[in-house]
Amino acid sequence: MSFDVNIIRQDFPILAQTINDKPLIYLDNGATTQKPNAVIDAICHYYRHDNSNVHRGAHTLSDRATGYFEQARQTVKAFINAASTDEIIWTKGTTEGVNLVAFSWGLENLKAGDRVLVSQMEHHANIVPWQMVCQRTGAELVPIPVTEDGELDMDAFKALLDSRVKFVSMVQVSNALGTVNPVKEVIELAHQVGAKVLIDGAQAVAHWPIDVAELDCDFYAFSGHKLYGPTGIGVLYGKQALLDEMTPFMGGGEMIETVTFAKTTYNKLPYKFEPGTPNIAGAIGLGAAIDYVTALDRKAVAAHEHDVLQYALERAAGYEGFRLIGNAKNRAGVMSFVLDGAHPQDVGTLLDQQGVAVRTGNHCAMPIMDHFNVTGTVRASFALYNSREDVDGLFNALDKVKYFLF
Repeated sequence: MSFDVNIIRQDFPILAQTINDKPLIYLDNGATTQKPNAVIDAICHYYRHDNSNVHRGAHTLSDRATGYFEQARQTVKAFINAASTDEIIWTKGTTEGVNLVAFSWGLENLKAGDRVLVSQMEHHANIVPWQMVCQRTGAELVPIPVTEDGELDMDAFKALLDSRVKFVSMVQVSNALGTVNPVKEVIELAHQVGAKVLIDGAQAVAHWPIDVAELDCDFYAFSGHKLYGPTGIGVLYGKQALLDEMTPFMGGGEMIETVTFAKTTYNKLPYKFEPGTPNIAGAIGLGAAIDYVTALDRKAVAAHEHDVLQYALERAAGYEGFRLIGNAKNRAGVMSFVLDGAHPQDVGTLLDQQGVAVRTGNHCAMPIMDHFNVTGTVRASFALYNSREDVDGLFNALDKVKYFLF
């Protein structure tokens, strides 16, 4: 295995610090990943040497900035195996990508009697936009049930599929449970009834290669900051034929071809969905993050991440008072739990006092919390720079949490 976690950790400067006089153990990667030097350096280089707006300038700085900006789009295209850079739309993140599809495709194509299916384990960002659009179009938003193990109920999904279903929007990996959904099968089944499919890949792209051509999804959205890149930048992939037909989500500069008070004509793809000055540094940083990840042995990385997660689950299985929330057979990156008799927020605060960073609360996924009859959980989420030693540190800290609370 050509992977050494101790060498990898040296690429992430933020990890080499103490929190409350304890070595940092960062287990909040589901919220955002840390950034390697390569990403930090790429962003700093842009601001120090190339800062300019893109596409419009007739000077060297603008030419250089445009070149780096569009090269980042090429990098994303190759990373997810899109057919063309015209299919790569820059967004602020996954949330904006879902909203873009919901309002640009949904408002134009949904009508009363139509159905949109989402899973019960969705992030709010993949529920609320569809609720808003369904309220305006008369369509119905229908949740796909989840089993007691936190897996997608495929029998229930198949039973819901009929000619009324026009769209399926689903998370690839649950941010609250770590469940890996069988999205390729979901896409195939949805297409059989003529429905379009959007996959929320925010929690998936950092863990394994994504091939949108092989998946045959109609749309795929992800965020840069979950992939060791900067915040405020994301990607929406869409099949070119669909994007060509869609009306822009927002209006302004850059997304236009001509403007008169009588009529506006829109720019070509991908620019018709990118109004205003884009997050240039963010795109360049995301390109650098993808270059960093793809330079690694991704099979070795996946094996390492799987080992760390399995070790954590093994430690959890024998830990008194520890209740795992979600027990899917196929899972990635997340261990969500409660300690009997303890509020998750109290657990998180006491872990922080020992240098362990986790996420607590409902994780913007209230419906799945309701399903498991909890108001929130403690979520430990893992990345390529985490280790078995981090897991041991978590459980040693939990020992002290139990001492303080009980």
